[in-house]
Amino acid sequence: MAKSLTKSQIISAVAETTGLTKKQVAATLEATVHLAYKNAKNSFTLPGLGKLVLVNRKARMGRNPATGEAIKIAAKRVVKFRVAKAAKDAILGAKK
Repeated sequence: MAKSLTKSQIISAVAETTGLTKKQVAATLEATVHLAYKNAKNSFTLPGLGKLVLVNRKARMGRNPATGEAIKIAAKRVVKFRVAKAAKDAILGAKK
């Protein structure tokens, strides 16, 4: 299985494709990430890629896998990434 791209590899690839300098691409990437962190509670969408959303999970009962004992799992807020349909189709191929 191929390894995932590092941040510097992503910056280099985008710089080559767009003709921008690596510094400009790095600044753009940092600004996008900062914007996503700031706006994730209202949901943050990257068109064609997906959406960051904040989800409230309910409290529930679970099991300790080692002992089989029932335990209570508290309610909590989690961040989820929902992949856009366009990204799914591009990666997996469109369903017929």
